[in-house]
Amino acid sequence: MLYRSHHPQATADLASAIATLVRKGDVVLLMGDMGSGKTVFAQAFARSLGVDEPVTSPTFTIVNTYSGSRWPVFHADLYRLDRRVEVADLALAELAEQGVLIVEWGEAAFDEVDGHLAVNFDSDPEAETIREIDISAVGQHWLQRVDRLEALVRELS
Repeated sequence: MLYRSHHPQATADLASAIATLVRKGDVVLLMGDMGSGKTVFAQAFARSLGVDEPVTSPTFTIVNTYSGSRWPVFHADLYRLDRRVEVADLALAELAEQGVLIVEWGEAAFDEVDGHLAVNFDSDPEAETIREIDISAVGQHWLQRVDRLEALVRELS
């Protein structure tokens, strides 16, 4: 499903809406170019899950852990990882079992987790703040909630 964001707050609103649907064990993979809105999404997503502290992109630490209101929120950034073995060593699926996992530069983890929500950001070269955000459920875990997800996206559009 496609969502067109006209400004960063609209991207944050989408993230907050999606956060209302998450369950323990969920994985959200964020994909797109540098500056396309992944961190804005991750920050709003974590805030909506009860994270009170500042959420920063863990480019050098790879994974940050935050206390959420219901479970831990794990925020990974795979930008600096070159090889699949480095991603596999992170044991992302095991992290997700303990809480909720959101991954920036999620392309590298696409095959590492069985079921996830893929959120792909595409910038509009003609308009600095406009983003086309393509959301797709991969695996049975998210497919069970796709109707509710589509309704939320329609409501925000």
